[in-house]
Amino acid sequence: MVGVAFTVFLAGSFFRLISMWRLAKKKDGLIFSYISIFFALRSIVHWILPFAGVSMRKHPAMTIVAFLFHVCLFAVPIFLSAHVILFKESWDISWWRLPDMAAEIMSWSVIGSCLFFLGRRIFLPEVRYLTSLSDYLILAAVAVPFISGLWSYHQWAAFQVVMIVHIISGEIMLMIIPFTRLSHMLFFPFTRGYMGSEFGAVRHAKDW
Repeated sequence: MVGVAFTVFLAGSFFRLISMWRLAKKKDGLIFSYISIFFALRSIVHWILPFAGVSMRKHPAMTIVAFLFHVCLFAVPIFLSAHVILFKESWDISWWRLPDMAAEIMSWSVIGSCLFFLGRRIFLPEVRYLTSLSDYLILAAVAVPFISGLWSYHQWAAFQVVMIVHIISGEIMLMIIPFTRLSHMLFFPFTRGYMGSEFGAVRHAKDW
């Protein structure tokens, strides 16, 4: 199943990126003429820095939670010691591992962030208006692997069953990335690079 999950993720990501490139070329091929590596990288670097943009400074709580969420979401699955050990046993490759305590704190941070995002979608009218069922399902798809992972780590009740839930939910989350709003992780460098190029090379302005 791990092999299937990675195959779907990689093939799906490649398909989505090629499809988006073809669509952009078909609908507005002129955008490729003013893409600037300098302005694209300037924009990308600027937007991955906390509080660098005006909108980030206007919403400090959202900025802090969003950055914490994204860092932990990527770091825990990649650097969790149990995952690194599995890669070592399966493919004889390994890398640096997070201390277990740090991984646990970061996992709770992801769960807390998901609850924060859920609260925004429920209680803020401007966010609730734009929310659909798929948004709640995506939040669940992200939260369940971390909840079940902590459950299994602490060996709480029926942890053997929960471990299976953890494995399956993690594979599902990986496979749905290219086909849901989670695909923004694939498109971020390109959309931000496009915005940075348009503002910098065409409008001679900053995009933040």
